[in-house]
Amino acid sequence: MFHLKRTALLLLLSLMLTCPVQGRELVDQLDRRVEVAEPLTRVVSLIPSLTETSFEVGGGPALVGATRFATFPEAAAQLPRVGSYVAPDIEKIVKLRPQLCLAIRDGNPKASVERLESLGIPVYVFDPKSLEDVVDTVVRLGEIFRTEAQADILVAGYRQRLERVARQIEGLREHPRVFFQIDAQPIFSAGYDTFLHQLLVRAGAVNLAADRTGYPRYSWEELLVLNPDVVILASMGGGYSDLELRARWAAWPQIAAVKNQRLYVVDADLFDRPSPRLIDALEHLVALLHPALADIR
Repeated sequence: MFHLKRTALLLLLSLMLTCPVQGRELVDQLDRRVEVAEPLTRVVSLIPSLTETSFEVGGGPALVGATRFATFPEAAAQLPRVGSYVAPDIEKIVKLRPQLCLAIRDGNPKASVERLESLGIPVYVFDPKSLEDVVDTVVRLGEIFRTEAQADILVAGYRQRLERVARQIEGLREHPRVFFQIDAQPIFSAGYDTFLHQLLVRAGAVNLAADRTGYPRYSWEELLVLNPDVVILASMGGGYSDLELRARWAAWPQIAAVKNQRLYVVDADLFDRPSPRLIDALEHLVALLHPALADIR
């Protein structure tokens, strides 16, 4: 009897090891086909915005690793770290035995993605360029984590809020000329092909960096020529207080934004990450730029 039970157990183990893992094929935002294991229980996020959004759609329990600065929500801060989004630690990622990694085109190095895939780890790549793409990210993560119902509820709420903002700025006569300072040293902003540009336009602003692509740097000489009506100040790299950020601009009183005291410091994490919190950022931006519209629905 013991021999028969042992034989049956060995046969079961053999079948478990030889049978292929069930999976499903998804298509990422770069139109690449990605094979996702079923059930999906071990996922590593390679950028804070995707970590945050994964928790938002209910995929938090499947996350086993995240990059540095993934601190929102609070549970994200407890995940094992796998380097930074610009320098993922491949060895640490492999040790976590992920079934899938979540990456972003504008941030994670292509070489790192290719290295992970060469090691047999699937990578689903996102490429958000607009608020619609951010909403689409929520839909896709819901599909990845099998939390479609929760994602659908979130998406409906996001779209209602975007429509409300559109109504707020409809017929707006004045569009302030805005310079969005992403970081202070060096000073750089967001060109026309970025989600931050989309954010500014949808908030009823003129983006003074819209004549450039990507994230261009600026000198004070160039900023004096631009002469923005409003300056939005963030410090993506940290290390500056609100007072210090304002003080750098206060040295140039001839700039309209300085003269009229329209220097606004904002939370960099809220504005610099392509997550659903960008909608919070949009609503905050409208309130800063058009205070008279804040209560219009």
